[in-house]
Amino acid sequence: MSALGASIGYRVVEHRWAVILAMLLLASVTGSGVRQLEFNNDLRVFFSAQNPQLQALEDLEATYNKIDNVLFVIAPRDGTIFTRKTLAAVAALTEAAWQTPYSVRVDSVTNFQHSRAEGDELTVGDLVGDAERLTQADLARIRAIALAEPALARRLVSATGHVTAINVTIPLPGDSTAEVPEVIAFVRQLATDFRQRHPDIDLYLTGAILFDNGFAEVVRDDMRTLVPLMFTVLIVITGVALRSVLATLATLIIILVSTFTGMGLAGWLGMSLNPASSNAPVIILTLAVADSVHILVTLMQQLRQGKNRQQAIVESLRINFRAVFLTSITTAIGFLTMNFSDAPPFRDLGNIVALGVTAAFVNSVLLLPALMAVLPQRAGALRSAAAPVLDRLAGFVIARRVPALRTAWIAIGIASAGMLQIVFSDDWVKYFDTRYDLRIATDFMEDNLLGAHIIEYSLDSGAPGGISEPAYLARLEAFADWYREQPRVGHVQTIIPMMKRLNRNLHGDDPAYYRLPGQRELAAQYLLLYEMSLPYGLDLNNQINVDKSATRMIVTLKGISTLELRELEERAHAWLQEHAPAHMASRGSGLSMIWAHISRRNIHNMLGAAFLALLLISALLVFALRSPRLGTISLFPNLAPAFMAFGIWGLIVGQVGLGLSVVVSLTLGIVVDDSVHFLSHYLRARREDGLAPAAAIHHAFGTVGLAMWITTLTLVAGFLVLTLSGYKMNADMGLLSAITLTLALLMDFLFLPALLLKFDREGEH
Repeated sequence: MSALGASIGYRVVEHRWAVILAMLLLASVTGSGVRQLEFNNDLRVFFSAQNPQLQALEDLEATYNKIDNVLFVIAPRDGTIFTRKTLAAVAALTEAAWQTPYSVRVDSVTNFQHSRAEGDELTVGDLVGDAERLTQADLARIRAIALAEPALARRLVSATGHVTAINVTIPLPGDSTAEVPEVIAFVRQLATDFRQRHPDIDLYLTGAILFDNGFAEVVRDDMRTLVPLMFTVLIVITGVALRSVLATLATLIIILVSTFTGMGLAGWLGMSLNPASSNAPVIILTLAVADSVHILVTLMQQLRQGKNRQQAIVESLRINFRAVFLTSITTAIGFLTMNFSDAPPFRDLGNIVALGVTAAFVNSVLLLPALMAVLPQRAGALRSAAAPVLDRLAGFVIARRVPALRTAWIAIGIASAGMLQIVFSDDWVKYFDTRYDLRIATDFMEDNLLGAHIIEYSLDSGAPGGISEPAYLARLEAFADWYREQPRVGHVQTIIPMMKRLNRNLHGDDPAYYRLPGQRELAAQYLLLYEMSLPYGLDLNNQINVDKSATRMIVTLKGISTLELRELEERAHAWLQEHAPAHMASRGSGLSMIWAHISRRNIHNMLGAAFLALLLISALLVFALRSPRLGTISLFPNLAPAFMAFGIWGLIVGQVGLGLSVVVSLTLGIVVDDSVHFLSHYLRARREDGLAPAAAIHHAFGTVGLAMWITTLTLVAGFLVLTLSGYKMNADMGLLSAITLTLALLMDFLFLPALLLKFDREGEH
């Protein structure tokens, strides 16, 4: 493979202008696919079609409807919603909200369908009518009804009446990515108009549609800020490290072309941008530097040894081609194993970065040498204060190999033990940090009204019309009451309060009859009478299925983690199995339940994928290095960083969610890079120069140590840039990856040399 590298070097130098033109033309064609990239702003993009919880939710929504929504949260500054002015404002906004694109239902305190008895008649109508003419007695009556009505209190009206909400149900058809922006533009204009007319009332916007849009905003913000920042960081690092304007320029051309190619190919392949895959440009930018730096550092070393530019380019490719080829393959393998993820966005991220890494390899061995062949580069341009430090470090490790090895094993053991503290938990509501209005609005909603997490049930009665059966209603009420006693539960929505209210209404509004009907026929008649009295858009189809054999129960929770959510749903299922008939013992569903399961399942999938990647990479290293012993030795410094990083995370944070579940696969291929370069230079010294292990280690530190330091610094800086994202999943992934790569460099500088000195015997090569 070294001969192949030299041959490529000769041909590239000979045809340098043709290579440059051909590579730039190829990049322009492949990169033009960037125009095909679109933002996918659907919250459900994180769930695969095979996700069992998603399938259950879709079945439930097919029976009733989607509860995707926009929620206007209204907080008058005088501390009460029960004034003529505020109720009139709520009523006007409720009416205007019906014009929201794709909306099918609007619920608020003003249009709540309140039922009451008038003689022998049942009257159903808006709770608030003509708000501006209400008397104080009317306001007091409305307040008493709203705060006592289970369908309103702690759902659309706060317990003290100081905050209310208007819920707009919007089941998007999903035919176009323009649907969410269309809805957002309309509701934001409504909010702006409302604030202008009512400066003494605070208005917040949240809901599932806002979260969908939040994903797109995160992608746009990160692309607008993180990519330019990363580009600036790369300019500074490569410029300071290489101390050559032209070498830095050549490196920047390589990373730009590689990133452009990777993203363009993603567009041609029909991939989309989302909060996970939008990290691809930053990661490709970062990884593309590594190959260039190794080739350039060796090239400059050859120039200082007296070779001319063409000879230095050929020799640099001869020395580095195998290592660069191997590191590109191992990195691509690591990212391609992200296809085992249960979350499609991480599959896209892995595939896009793998494409970018492949492009970076091709550009590094073709375009970079061609550029260096036409750019004037003088010998001696590369000098670094790190060189003597690395020389002293090599001497230290060689002299203290036994203590270094023992210390490394102890550090690995202690740090890795922290993994025992890890719990697989998450809170997707907290993914957005407080720089986003959505997060502020959602926190306000949870603090003052209802929670953002939901568990939904479709509870079957066992027969058509069976929801009117007293026994079914009694079990439904008991189940709802059980949920209300659980921690974190803010509200439980069922048909029970409605049935009790109707029973009271049809007994002359006698409070003694606020209980469930005792006969199936009566319950069915009450329900039919009520349904016939409801206006269009406010029917019961969102709570009762067509043949009246099942009803929907919605449990709203506040500040709950996915771990707590899973445990709560398990207890609820156990309660149903013990206290309800088999046909009623369904599983909880909803977006929150899908999030609750995906992080745990995803990390199991990704651990399996990481194991597969490890086997492939190990086999590749054994074959490429032509040494089973060195291939085996390399496993330890390659695996240790991930174990240590997760252990440190477990000790400091303790919680691993969806974003961190892919870090092992994401970093495994990258971690291998430095050890491959170190071992390649070590083996060359052993095989070509006949050096003893200690001398070969000195040689490796001297020839590749600087490049390892520069590339790791670049990689860590790149992933630290991700920590500035306003999306917690990206920020955590960037931080843990940076920790892993920092530990990897320490392992390669301290642990790997000590292992080689212990297990690589004299004369073996």
